[in-house]
Amino acid sequence: MAYSTNEMMTVAAARRLQNGSVCFVGIGLPSKAANLARLTSSPDVVLIYESGPIGAKPSVLPLSIGDGELAETADTVVPTGEIFRYWLQGGRIDVGFLGAAQVDRFGNINTTVVGDYHQPKVRLPGAGGAPEIAGSAKSVLIILKQSSRSFVDKLDFVTSVGHGEGGDSRKRLGLPGAGPVGIITDLCIMEPEEGSHEFVVTALHPGVTREQVVAATGWAIRFAEQVSVTAEPTETELTALRDLEARTAAAHGQAPGEA
Repeated sequence: MAYSTNEMMTVAAARRLQNGSVCFVGIGLPSKAANLARLTSSPDVVLIYESGPIGAKPSVLPLSIGDGELAETADTVVPTGEIFRYWLQGGRIDVGFLGAAQVDRFGNINTTVVGDYHQPKVRLPGAGGAPEIAGSAKSVLIILKQSSRSFVDKLDFVTSVGHGEGGDSRKRLGLPGAGPVGIITDLCIMEPEEGSHEFVVTALHPGVTREQVVAATGWAIRFAEQVSVTAEPTETELTALRDLEARTAAAHGQAPGEA
């Protein structure tokens, strides 16, 4: 089956979620990938959202953390404070799944402003629970489309800390967990280099060249010694993803490509 670069990105991200893991999910691309994982390779993944649903199993993608679909399909719903204090800060979240407007070579995230904070070019949605998720989850996955505007040498604003300034920076900051362990884009997969914690390309999606990745990155991106090629989406994965998007579009009155 033919597929788009966005579909490849979503499928590749979904595959990173292990079955049975507890995942704190962000809205948007992270939610799409996490729910695809639940519908395919990881049926027993436990999805937790900031508003309190635990074990959410939405049939359509939520518009926000307050979407009733999340609470209606969850195993239980608890107060937001319990989600953060007991589950997240208590070390019970295996994976935090986040999106970003900007990311740097150490997996630090900006979702606050583009440009100067006091006179920004663009005011973004803001932090939400991302700083706490990035700081306290056992590991973090980041998903976003790749361009030189989103993969920048220096963030305009540090909303959520990944590996800080690299090296042992995260440890010195006293943050628990491994921090970001993967950045999944529409071009490739990046993982932190041992020691430096700088993100390097470890896999290229089918048909993508190194030159394309270099052109879409705002820093001097490096490649691992062994760079693999991502396995193409299977018919099962594509069917599940497209059905999920179609249900979402119908439920929210969107055009098919907007889900």
